[in-house]
This record gives sequence, structure tokens and C-alpha cells, in this order.
Amino acid sequence: MIKTNHDSFEEEIASNQNFHFNYLKNVFQNKDLDFSETKYKTLNLLNEDNYYTNLALLLADECPFSIKCAIFEGNNKITFKDRKEFKGSLIKQLEDALEYLNLVNRISGKIVNFKRVDIRDYPEYAIRETILNAIIHRNYNFSGSILISVFDNRIEVVSLGGLMLGITIEDILSGVSQPRNKNLANIFYRLKYVESYGTGIGRMLDIYEEFNLKPEFRISNNSFKVILPNVNYKEKEENKDSFLNGNDQKEEIIEYLKTNDKIKRETLDKMFNVSSARSKVILSQLIKEKVIEKIGKGKNTYYVLKKAK
Repeated sequence: MIKTNHDSFEEEIASNQNFHFNYLKNVFQNKDLDFSETKYKTLNLLNEDNYYTNLALLLADECPFSIKCAIFEGNNKITFKDRKEFKGSLIKQLEDALEYLNLVNRISGKIVNFKRVDIRDYPEYAIRETILNAIIHRNYNFSGSILISVFDNRIEVVSLGGLMLGITIEDILSGVSQPRNKNLANIFYRLKYVESYGTGIGRMLDIYEEFNLKPEFRISNNSFKVILPNVNYKEKEENKDSFLNGNDQKEEIIEYLKTNDKIKRETLDKMFNVSSARSKVILSQLIKEKVIEKIGKGKNTYYVLKKAK
């Protein structure tokens, strides 16, 4: 991101004037929007002297910038599990990156009010907003790629460029929007990738608040990093020692209690062929989730479905 609010990269004449817009044209057509050459000036792809601008460079099939994504084993950068680089029009890079991250955004099941609820590791909106912001607000005077790092407990997205002059992180969190690349932002808005200016980060924070978590924003003079916590990570760590992650067994216990008044721990030992310690783990989880309740003491202890109030 450039340090001043003028001399915009996207408005300068592109050094290369030989572009193709096959991908961008298809996106416009799929959204029933006109992308004829007569619209190039309106979209700021051409300047008044009929030269392609750097905005055209960013949206053309020949765009030289890229997004690099790496998936790591654990929570550090020691061992790679997979890596990808996305090239082409920035629109294509966005869609390719979101599709790839969707494949690694795993689903975990929870029992809520006797029903299984599937929750992704990362709210899809948060990922989308973070990648969009990285693309729209980065400083294209730098040639480096946007970097996406996926760990077990978080996703980190780093784009080049700090905040615009006069804008603080408090302004951003309160909804102030000052796009560095305003013409690029307008293209994304026209294509409805962006719903409205200034509301994205606030909505992202609201979504994470449901999980008692917060995204982190780390800003330097020349970079902007967003860290998205894995909302399922803590529970996964707690459940590491539970047999088969506990979810299948939980459902079997619930189904058993729907046709039987009660269940004892010894019954679970035999049902799942596990030790009493492991049975206690899954029963404790169901009690914590307020699905079942414990009745009695010692040898007379048994468990029943918790009645809805």
C-alpha cells in the first residue's frame, strides 16, 4: 500500500499494452453485465488517451502478481503439507484461492439440543473478506505475492502495504473505508464480490464473537497481516484422546437413550469395547454439552437424556 493518497498505481499507464481479458469478460457475462470495449474507459481500464492503465494489468489474464498458499503440519512453518500458487486475473486468483481454502476448511460436528450441528474450522465469510481485503488494499508497487499460511490452529494472510496515510487500525475496526485502489474496489463492488464498503471487518468480528474468539490484525509500515483462529481447534485438542473423536459414539449414545430410559458406564464399555476411562471421557463431554445428566452415585450411577426446559 502506498504511503500517500495520490499517485495511485492503478491509474498509471501500464508498461505492457498487450492484454487479454478472457476471464474477466466471462465473469461479467455470467453476472449479466456489459464488458464491451466501449466500457473500458468507464471501468478505468483505459485512460483518456486510450492507453491501458495498471488496473487493466491487474485484471488481465497476464497479471504478473500472484497469491501463494501453503499448508503446514502443526502450528509452525517447519513441515509443508501442500502449497499452491494462483495466477492470472485478480478475479481468477480470488476464486481459485477461495475454492482451495474451502477444501481445507474442515467440518466438525457438535451435538446441540440433541441435534448434530456442523461447524467449519473457519467462518467462510471471514476467509472471503480477508482475501478480498488483501487483494483490494495491497500495494502493487511491490512485486511480492499475497501469502496465505494455513496451520492447525489458524490461517494467516499477509499482503504488502501498511495503512493509508491518516488511517489507523481503530478507524478500520470502526468501519472507516479508504481503499488504496479505489477503481479496483469499484470493479469488485460491481461484480458483487463486495457487499458494501466498510462493513466487512465489523461483520467478521461479530461472527467470531459467537465463538468467544477474535481475529488479529498486525500492521507494519509495509505489510498487513490478518490471523483467523480455527474455531474448532480448542475442542479438537480437548478431544484428542477420546475414541474416534467421540462424535460417532455420542450419536450412538443419544440414539440408545431415545429408546432406553437410562444407560450405565459399564454398558458403554461393552458397546464400544473400550476402557472405563474412555467411556467416562465421552460421558463427561455429553454432560458438558448439556445433552445428558448424571443420576445417582457409585455403583448406582446412570445417565439419562437431559430434559429440555
